Amino acid sequence: MRIAHVITRMIVGGAQENTLFTCQDLSSEHGDDVLLISGPALGPEGDLLSQGQGGDFAVEYVPSLRRAIHPWRDTRSYFAIKQLLRDFKPDVVHTHSAKGGFLGRLAATSLRVPAVLHTVHGAPFHPYQGRGARALFRRCEQYAAKRCHGLVSVADAMTDLMVNANVAPREKFTTVYSGIDVEPFLQSAQHRQRVREQLGFAPDHVVIGKIARLFHLKGHEYVVAAAAKVAKQCPNVRFLFVGDGILRESLDEAIYEAGLEEHVHFTGLVPPAKIPELVGAMDVLVHASLREGLARALPQALIAGKPAISYDVDGAREVVINNETGFLLEPKSIKPLADAMGKLTQDSELRLRLGQEGQRRFTEQFRHQHMTAELRKLYQKLLDGPRS
Repeated sequence: MRIAHVITRMIVGGAQENTLFTCQDLSSEHGDDVLLISGPALGPEGDLLSQGQGGDFAVEYVPSLRRAIHPWRDTRSYFAIKQLLRDFKPDVVHTHSAKGGFLGRLAATSLRVPAVLHTVHGAPFHPYQGRGARALFRRCEQYAAKRCHGLVSVADAMTDLMVNANVAPREKFTTVYSGIDVEPFLQSAQHRQRVREQLGFAPDHVVIGKIARLFHLKGHEYVVAAAAKVAKQCPNVRFLFVGDGILRESLDEAIYEAGLEEHVHFTGLVPPAKIPELVGAMDVLVHASLREGLARALPQALIAGKPAISYDVDGAREVVINNETGFLLEPKSIKPLADAMGKLTQDSELRLRLGQEGQRRFTEQFRHQHMTAELRKLYQKLLDGPRS
């Protein structure tokens, strides 16, 4: 097949890693001719493709393709994407992210590409936006959904959300979990002692980690508030924040005010290749985001044999199963979060049992090769079936 992927930017992030694995697998394992179209990787997260993460497929950049709405730049981006697709002549166009998904679907449909589909990594509209913005983004998704042949959700919860918002009928959606490279996580324990020593953790420390940009709606403030309660009961607990972002200064202040300076360690921005060894250094993963399709950190931790604590948002409940693979909590809750972290800090046997069950359940399901094979089946189904 000739397959073009369109995404707004290839920063270090979940949707971008998903797209990269898909492009790599289609090219290397299925022999497809793949083109990746992206805007520049602007932002503090870092450029995923510049970190040696590329593959044997073509990449074309559209300089005007940016995240923010800008009518003039967006118009230029639309015509640039359309020209790249016209030259490439794809059988399939697969789009990702809000801006890339909207413009890419419009361009592909105008060229009558045989199969056009879009992955919902996370809904662009959510309760934490203003009413006007939420309504606008929902209408944009409704409009774009009519200009593709299929929609992929990274979790069943994303399908429910989009169907309930009248974006598209349920039969247009297919759930394909976002794939990861599972082997480094299965082997993450090999690095545990070395990494913990580098980070300054002692053998008796129980390390609770969070992997996320230091950004709004990621929930670091709830983890810090709960950590203050846990540290009083469990002096051996430590917290590892993996990532960087605009909230670093305010989090430093909150940590200082809570008297947690000795309990919290920031790694700063790290390349994706270092995530498995950092997960291996942890004993528990906590995920406190208020919106996320299905955070990659959750299956990554479970595959590494670590239990997970998460707020019950979007697709988290599909991998964090209460008292089986971790604990699922009410969003924004502080005391239940502290109780769950304290319970796992004090009970090593419980950590082991929950982590092993998560590893058993989800290792095969989240292999990126499995994801790509499922996507390719969908491509073929769309090409073979009736299309409108």
